[in-house]
Amino acid sequence: MFVRLGLCVAIPAAAAVAHAQPALTLGDAARLAAERAAPAAIARTRVDQAQARLTQRRSELLPQLSGGLTQADRTFNTATLGLQFELPGAGRPLFDPRGEVLGPVPTVDLRARVQQNLVDIGAWARLRAARAAIGVADREVLAQAEGAAIDAASSYVRALRAEATLAMRGADSTLAAELLRIARDQLAAGVGIALDVTRAEAQAALVRAQLIAARADQQRTRVDLRRALALPLDAPIAFGDSLGAHLDTADPSVDQAMQDALRTRADLQLLSAQQTATASQLRATRAERLPSLGLVADRGVIGRNYSRMLSTYTWGVQLSLPAFDGFRREGRVSEQAAHLRELDLRERELRAQVEADVHMALLDLVAAREQTVATRERVRLGEQEVAQARERFAGGVAGNGEVITASLNLTSARTLLVDALAQFQFARLALARAQGSVTRLP
Repeated sequence: MFVRLGLCVAIPAAAAVAHAQPALTLGDAARLAAERAAPAAIARTRVDQAQARLTQRRSELLPQLSGGLTQADRTFNTATLGLQFELPGAGRPLFDPRGEVLGPVPTVDLRARVQQNLVDIGAWARLRAARAAIGVADREVLAQAEGAAIDAASSYVRALRAEATLAMRGADSTLAAELLRIARDQLAAGVGIALDVTRAEAQAALVRAQLIAARADQQRTRVDLRRALALPLDAPIAFGDSLGAHLDTADPSVDQAMQDALRTRADLQLLSAQQTATASQLRATRAERLPSLGLVADRGVIGRNYSRMLSTYTWGVQLSLPAFDGFRREGRVSEQAAHLRELDLRERELRAQVEADVHMALLDLVAAREQTVATRERVRLGEQEVAQARERFAGGVAGNGEVITASLNLTSARTLLVDALAQFQFARLALARAQGSVTRLP
């Protein structure tokens, strides 16, 4: 029996678990990782932190209300209070001019205080900067999700390659077992030689070792894929794609790919949000030089005890003008301006890198597709060579050395085909990464 390995390698494990779980495509794996991966979840907590900081900044524009109750006994030094009264008709001061202690005087003071900023340009600028920081956190979530999706998609392709390699080694094992059976039958019939049996046994042992290694690699790649998808390590996985999927899909043009990349790349969006946030922070720092106007008022009751409390109040308008802080504010302005220039330089460099990524991904995609076509032809010829050698061996025209040589050539061709198909999928993934569309893969 001869097993033929075509373009789309069958994955036996997928059929075994298909009834338990929907088949997972490359795009499904990317989207699942983007949703479940730990880096994206951690980035989402930073959004919550940024929103909490926005609430803190908003509080500067809202009324501040406080209250307090003070009950105390106090003593006073008359000299420090400036009390210099004279006793009427006595010609001497009421209090010792050097000062004397009066009291203790019991005091009860119950008071409420409200403060409201009327005009505070700096507070408004800080509020806008906090909103811009939320934009940065949101874009960081997208960037982390995209990174997790890329890792999971790469693990998916590696798992597909391991599955295909295992299927290929299984086909080699079937062929080796058949050659061994034929050699033994010929030896038993007296038309073969012991050397052919030894060769077949050696070939079978080699293929068995390769099969064991392929099975171990398949299991490792499945563990790696489950980890990338944040799934339990014993969760079943059914593959909905093969290595040969989407070979006939038309490639986008360079211009279209560039437009998509500049519009949707998460790292570009993150850098743009960082520029906006840094510029807002710079404006907020500069606005700290401006004066602010606020209203301050308090009202309460005060007395020596709770039986007799008199109402008092204070209100006023407060103007605050920052004067000099030891050039600390100027240093922050210089630092933020330098950071903004750094972000501008990084944006220009990233745009150039995006253009290079798109061009290289398209070149790799074309090359991988052409390489696949060439290796398919080599596999077809290898299969033909094995079939002809088997016929010669079965007819007693030649020994099984020709068959073993042909099978080794076929194994090499199959390995090259699997590598070419995997390279095509990696190139396809690289293009999606360059365009920022990994999570939109089918």
